[in-house]
Amino acid sequence: MERSSGPSSRPAPPPSLLIACALSIERLALRGTLRGGRGEAAGPVTVLRTGMGPKNAERAVARALGEPAHRDAAVIASGFCAGLAPGMSPGDLIVAEETRGPAGTTPCTGPGLLVDALVRAVPGHTVHTGPLTGSDHVVRGRERAELRATGALAVDMESAATLRGALASGPRPVAAVRVIVDAPEHELVRIGTVRGGISAFRVLRAVLPAFHEWHRSLLLPRR
Repeated sequence: MERSSGPSSRPAPPPSLLIACALSIERLALRGTLRGGRGEAAGPVTVLRTGMGPKNAERAVARALGEPAHRDAAVIASGFCAGLAPGMSPGDLIVAEETRGPAGTTPCTGPGLLVDALVRAVPGHTVHTGPLTGSDHVVRGRERAELRATGALAVDMESAATLRGALASGPRPVAAVRVIVDAPEHELVRIGTVRGGISAFRVLRAVLPAFHEWHRSLLLPRR
């Protein structure tokens, strides 16, 4: 007599991946890659547009992680950022080792894995690793130099709040990967109307396979 396996014998589905970004143009780049099917996801992938600023980011991520489909999701904060170090160029990538904000510092999960995956996914583009700091406004001039003096490599408005909000909803892998659209020698006025903005958009369209690789690596047994 054949017996059907009960629910307990079924393997648990892999946790989902939630990619949070602030702007419609960032979501367009990331979703365009998702629809293209490049790379293999370990589980369901959602690109969430949070809106600009730390408060919007934290609220939107907490709301998404309250849904059953995302309750155990790994979270990546992504999109554009401003580089702080001389010599950076639009299209360079930032992989955060930690994010910094008014509420403290959040260590990121597996930044080395992300660096290796991005080097393969976006060959020819520089990948910087280090602290990514948060701000509640666009940073210019002297303030940029002051943030650089703290050791931060780049600044954006949402990453620190996104990861803080994600961990407030429960333990999970978190990471932040940003594409530089604005740097000390390449200040940008409007995304999409300057060559640097177009370059950054193209790089952001190419990163999703690296996110998939990082997500899959989290499911592998550790030796």
